[in-house]
Amino acid sequence: MPKFSVLAAGLAAAASVAALVSCATPQAARSAADAAPAIAADARPGDNEPDRRAAEAGDPLLAQSGVAHQVLAEAFLTASTPDDNIDSPAIWRAPNGRLWLLATAKQGDGLAIYDGDNGERVGRYGRSGAAPGQFRRPNGIAVSGDLAFVVERDNHRVQVLHLSLPPARSAQPGVADKRTPQLRPLASFGEAELRQPYGLWVRQTAPGTLEAIVTDAYMAGEDANGDAIAPPLEQLGRRLQRYELTLGAGAPQVRHLGAFGDTTAAGAIRVPESVWGDPAHDRLLIAEEDLAAGTALREYGLDGRYRGRTIGQGLFKAQAEGIALWQCADGSGYWIATDQYKDRSLFHVFDRASLQHLGAFAGRSVGNTDGVWLQQTGSVRFPDGAFYAVHDDQAVAAFDWREIAKTLGLRAQCQA
Repeated sequence: MPKFSVLAAGLAAAASVAALVSCATPQAARSAADAAPAIAADARPGDNEPDRRAAEAGDPLLAQSGVAHQVLAEAFLTASTPDDNIDSPAIWRAPNGRLWLLATAKQGDGLAIYDGDNGERVGRYGRSGAAPGQFRRPNGIAVSGDLAFVVERDNHRVQVLHLSLPPARSAQPGVADKRTPQLRPLASFGEAELRQPYGLWVRQTAPGTLEAIVTDAYMAGEDANGDAIAPPLEQLGRRLQRYELTLGAGAPQVRHLGAFGDTTAAGAIRVPESVWGDPAHDRLLIAEEDLAAGTALREYGLDGRYRGRTIGQGLFKAQAEGIALWQCADGSGYWIATDQYKDRSLFHVFDRASLQHLGAFAGRSVGNTDGVWLQQTGSVRFPDGAFYAVHDDQAVAAFDWREIAKTLGLRAQCQA
């Protein structure tokens, strides 16, 4: 039977935090837990990520890698807030055309909010806890329309938040619109299935219907050195969970569609985090962060089956991380995938259709990147869009897409 976990929004529209009710029954949650592989749900307390110690072993540096790449200046780098432990960014384009940058703060248990055109921090949302609008170790984030989806590792769920602007005052000539985003919790899902969720990809499958695919980095525990132990291959068939959301006037109705993951040595995802999809090519790219198996991108179909191809094996020398897609209606475009060098991150560019490697670029400062976001719709500052990348757990950098395209010989616009 499908399992539901929906939190109903409160009726008071002015309330900043809605009263929410879970529709998941204890029996359904217990059945899902019994069906899941035996794992340690809280095997990595605090900041102990599954890839942490392996990544720290020698800390690969781009300066010593010998990998050919171009260097671009960042359009901006936000002010650093090390105590937040920034993980992943996403952009919301408000009805007035303004871009707002949301970034998850793993240690700050909330969302940092910035102006997407200049990087100025304008506020934050949330605090530590398990109630609606509260967070525990938020990691991945995605925005679809006016909805933000936030993955919480330690609450074992995905929260859905509604984004809006406060009512506009009477406009005055020459006076800038200074309204900033408001967020309101609508729902959460995944509590019955997710153990250590990290990344997600959200797409529209039909009018009023979304699909969310969430990575789950459940581990088998830790060894004597504190290193996470990946489950055996036969237990990796639940590395990704799939959900369907039906949108309406209130909270979305959420249905669990099942789990998937390859269990062969070639196709398994031992340490998952980032995932992104391309329906036009029936493709999912999933970052394999495990260094022992070879960090790279696995290609799956949207049906959840490994396609027998791994991209970037040997090309990624630090750790495969955030993934983004620049896309055109004719099926052309570019994939951008992160190699997480500690000094400066490297961003590999692949052809959207063939997955041929087209080049790579790095910023002058941004390094140790986890999540990224590509905003293709333009703004005043970035007419052809921008690429956003987290910097060293404490800030977010932006690159003007025009500069990326010019430097690497890519198209700046789909019409070009």
